[in-house]
Amino acid sequence: MTLFDAAGMEAEIGELEHSSADPGFWSDMGKSQAVLQRIKTLRSRLEKYRKLESAADDLSVLIQLGIDEQEEGIVAEAAAEFAKLSAEYSAMQLQTLLHGEFDKNNAILTMHAGSGGTESQDWVEMLLRMYMRWGESKGFDVKIVDILDGEEAGIKSVTVFIAGDNAYGYLKSESGVHRLVRISPFDAAGRRHTSFASVEVLPELDDSIAIDINPDDLRTDTYRSSGAGGQHINKTDSAVRITHVPTGIIVACQTERSQHQNRDNAMRMLRSKLFELKRKEQVDRIDDLKGVQMEITWGSQIRSYVFCPYTMVKDHRTDYEEGSVERVMNGGLDGFINAYLVSEVRNAEFMRKKTIS
Repeated sequence: MTLFDAAGMEAEIGELEHSSADPGFWSDMGKSQAVLQRIKTLRSRLEKYRKLESAADDLSVLIQLGIDEQEEGIVAEAAAEFAKLSAEYSAMQLQTLLHGEFDKNNAILTMHAGSGGTESQDWVEMLLRMYMRWGESKGFDVKIVDILDGEEAGIKSVTVFIAGDNAYGYLKSESGVHRLVRISPFDAAGRRHTSFASVEVLPELDDSIAIDINPDDLRTDTYRSSGAGGQHINKTDSAVRITHVPTGIIVACQTERSQHQNRDNAMRMLRSKLFELKRKEQVDRIDDLKGVQMEITWGSQIRSYVFCPYTMVKDHRTDYEEGSVERVMNGGLDGFINAYLVSEVRNAEFMRKKTIS
């Protein structure tokens, strides 16, 4: 299984540059911009790969020098360089696992509390903090666009835009039900509670994806931002809620200062949700032909976060787990994301071989 094909990337760059020299290249601005962006992305990845190769060669020389000279200072320097190289390699490995059509896009992440009232609402707030810390650690732009606070504590639902290269590709692994097991801080008897929250991750679509939305199918309501919200929201009268009547899909945005900006953000979310609904309908039709019945319920969690009686976070799809819940809740998600993406590549390779045979 080859995760980084440098020769293939160089060949693709050559083909794309050849096509950009065509006289009619600029006749379709959307397509031409996409080609130029693809060339830029490929060149950036190749440059990182070459630098990684060079750093590995330099480290090999440094290690050999440390062995020959028996110098503690050189050994310490080599250890530090190895740690740095390992981190850069892990980051590149994650990036090379992204092959989906929309993996490069920004992400729209929505969380909803499950049954359980304050317990589940507090769990949503904990997850929000986790994803915000993860996004900020990657240098992504993380912005809350809609939030509904709980009556006593926590958050009932929240939608976040996470903008950055491959944001959706990384975060698509997070879609599903997340389960929390802990001693409840809201239970005077100190009993252990289990809480659930759902996470939905969608790619933000650009204008190259045609989504037909009839204005007559939309009901738009404006209102004042509600809930405690704190620093999350602006207290204005410009909040917008859009209902797509045929499907019942509802989107809202309340964090921008102008009604126009909030409506634009809400429409971006609606386009992504309608696209995902269409895609799921196609998948469901295929599953019906195969006789496959898939049901998502609050009990079908993709990941469990256990704070008591022991500490562990385990992904039930890949069996990847970590013992430090605190590290994970502070945004340490790369191990889970990497395990999921590797499993996707392996499953795709298995299906390809099965189809050929």
